Amino acid sequence: MFTRTDFSTESGLIKGCLKGDRSAQRHLYDTYSGKFLAICLRYLKDREHAEDVMIESFMKIFEKLTQFQHKGSFEGWMKRIVVTQALMTLRSNRHLMMEVSVNEESQLEDHHYELTHLEAADLMDLVKNLPIGYRTVFNLYVLEGYSHQEIGEMLGISESTSKSQLNRARNTLKEKINAQNLKERRING
Repeated sequence: MFTRTDFSTESGLIKGCLKGDRSAQRHLYDTYSGKFLAICLRYLKDREHAEDVMIESFMKIFEKLTQFQHKGSFEGWMKRIVVTQALMTLRSNRHLMMEVSVNEESQLEDHHYELTHLEAADLMDLVKNLPIGYRTVFNLYVLEGYSHQEIGEMLGISESTSKSQLNRARNTLKEKINAQNLKERRING
């Protein structure tokens, strides 16, 4: 049986989980659940849905752990499972379905904006309130680092639709940031 100190290294933690050691699994969960819940919340506004997806993701991680080949980062491998699980949840739940429109072009101007008074948490709140299609593409491209081609494949949309959704997300964020900055200027006047 492993002791807690055996989990101080990634390889020791993985070995413990592969052997079905509950304390190793708990340690893995405790170490990454906060990060993975934050990822789930970026895709699913509802905390309850996000928590369900996070738990399902951990189940997949434990189930597929034998497939981890120690090429690249273990955290990155797990993160990919979490993102995939969140996207599968979006696809499978009709009330969470992404609205992706490709016919209308964004009419928003490219406003100049400043982030001087905007905290990271405020920006994440703005992202969280984007329409689901915009938010999903924005998260995948900006925060997760996927290419438009990869996003298109994951979401079943074209590469140009992914680019369009990202552009609309950015323009919507710029508009919201400008409105927030204008409000702050009026208050601080």
